[in-house]
Parts: sequence; structure tokens; C-alpha cells
Amino acid sequence: MLYLLAEWLGFEGIFNLVRYQTFRAGATLMTALVIGLIIGPRFIDLLRVRQGKGQPIRLDGPQSHLAKRGTPTMGGLLILAALLLSLMLWMDLRNPFVWACVAVTCGFGVIGFLDDYDKVSKSSHKGVPARLRLLLEFVVAGIAAWIIVGQINTNLYVPFVSGVSVPLGPVYYLFAATLIVGFGNAVNLTDGLDGLATMPVIIAAGTFALIAYLAGRVDYSAYLGIPYVEGAGELAIFCAAIMGAGLAFLWFNAPPAAVFMGDTGSLALGGALGAIAVASHHEIVLLIVGGLFVVETASVIIQVFWFKRTGRRVFRMAPIHHHFEQLGWSESKVVIRFWIISIVLAMAGLATLKLR
Repeated sequence: MLYLLAEWLGFEGIFNLVRYQTFRAGATLMTALVIGLIIGPRFIDLLRVRQGKGQPIRLDGPQSHLAKRGTPTMGGLLILAALLLSLMLWMDLRNPFVWACVAVTCGFGVIGFLDDYDKVSKSSHKGVPARLRLLLEFVVAGIAAWIIVGQINTNLYVPFVSGVSVPLGPVYYLFAATLIVGFGNAVNLTDGLDGLATMPVIIAAGTFALIAYLAGRVDYSAYLGIPYVEGAGELAIFCAAIMGAGLAFLWFNAPPAAVFMGDTGSLALGGALGAIAVASHHEIVLLIVGGLFVVETASVIIQVFWFKRTGRRVFRMAPIHHHFEQLGWSESKVVIRFWIISIVLAMAGLATLKLR
């Protein structure tokens, strides 16, 4: 909104600042943060009144989690409100990448909300049937992939090697949709401890803010040997909005959490990161930067696969963060150590920009 207004005024005077994506990224982060902090307390009180018993706690999970009974969920709505309001204010809304990422964020947010609502209303941890949820996610991701691929080619670029890509052709649509859905669910699986998913999402968003900005610049992308994607720079502002909204939510989600993110937030944020990676043509890099989410998902797949065939467990409990809890690690120790791992993986992902 402000970008279009500044453009209409010819970027005169102070409005010249709005021309720069770096300025708008910083302004978006601060706007989302302030909005989240302002509306957070009343929003959480409203959730607590409406939900009563809060998010159902699994009896077969770590016993320490039983103390969290009564904590409201659907805190992802707070994230989405702060994120979307800041985006509408600072982004160039004519950019198709913006709408593709907004479609995924909102679409996955709605699916997650329906899942959370079903759990709260029925006092059950089951939620919407998995097959139906996956079908809806693929529909949303497929639409986003169609919008994004309309602006980029269908090559899959290999990190660490300059100019090497795999032409996927029409298969790229399926690949892009699968990455978006897969990453949405990966973040969802990670969201099991207070702050565990939020900070790694913020770290990944910060990393992709830089990647998207560089990919959207002809000069920087040529120097680094990464694919140039016209218009990708606007996604740096989207990433900044995720960071600001995530920090605001973390203020209230810090142990002991006043609110849980729920599927409403985790699916939306994971899907958004997947869409940003596809739009900036750094799909494989996302698997490095978001390696923590990949490991969490892999631990569940391995556990289920091995248990069905042998009747034995590889981990004491999956996802893997519960395994470490069962080993005697405190919740805060698991969370902070996983944050450290996320930072290391983000650095490794950034290294791919130069090591080519």
C-alpha cells in the first residue's frame, strides 16, 4: 500500500526510502513485531475464554507436558494477523510471488485452523483426517506452484556448483508442490516444545531474506553464480514479516508458554518457507537451512517404518525432540540446543552462495 502510494507520489522526499527493499524489509519486521506485541495479550485472553480447556495434551507423551493443560492453541492466528497486516502496508502488491506466498500462508493457515478447531472442540488430538488435510494442502500448493512457475523456469539448480541445473519440465510443478507441502508438515512436526519451531523458522526466514534479495539482483546473482529471479527481492520483505511476527509470538510462547502456535501457525509458516524457496530457486538450499525440520520428519518416518516391520523402536519417542526429553534432557535444553543447530545449518546454507 505504502509502496504504491510512494510510487504515485514519484518517490519524492522521505518517500524515496520506500523505493528500497532493504528499508521496507526492516520496516516490515518492526511493523509485524509491534502489531504482534500490541494485539497479543488481548488475543490470548480471547483464545483462553473461547477454548476453555485449551489444546488437548497427549497422555502417551512426556509426562512433563501434562502441566501444560489449559494452555490455549491457535496462536498462529496472531502470527498471521501481524504478518499479513505488515505485508499489506509495505510490499509491492503487484508482485506475483507475493500473492503465491500469501496464498500458501493463508491456505495452509486455514487448513491448520480447521485441524486445531476440531481438536479443541472434540477434546481430541486427532483433528482433521490426514488424507483430507494432505489433499487440501496439495491443492493450495499446486495453485501457488502454478503462479510461481509462470514467472520462473522449471530447472532445479544444484547448490555448490555454478551453472548446473536439472531440467524437470512439467515434473517441476509436482516437485514444487511436494516441497511446499512437505515443509509445511515438517515445521508442524517440530512444533512440540515451547519455542522449538518458532526460532528455527525465524532463522530460516532471515537466511532466505538474504538469499531472495541477492537472487533478485542482476549484479549480485551474477557475481555469486546463483540463478537470477526477477522480482524475487520482494520476498525478502515477506521473510522479514515472518521474522517480526515470529518474534512477537515468541514473546508470548517463551516457557512457560501463554499460547501454543498450533497447526494454524506451523503449517502456514512451513508452507510459506517452502513457497519462498521455490520462488527464489533455492529449493535444495532450503533442505540445508531447514535441516532441523528435515531431521524431525525423518525421525518420525524411520520410527514408523521400523516399528511396523520389527515391533521395535529406533527412538524412545518420535519426533526426535521427544527422544531427547526421554533421555533426561530438560525442555529448555532441547530447545536451545536445537536453536544452535538451526544457526549452524543456516550458516551452511549461506555458504552455498559462495562455494560454487
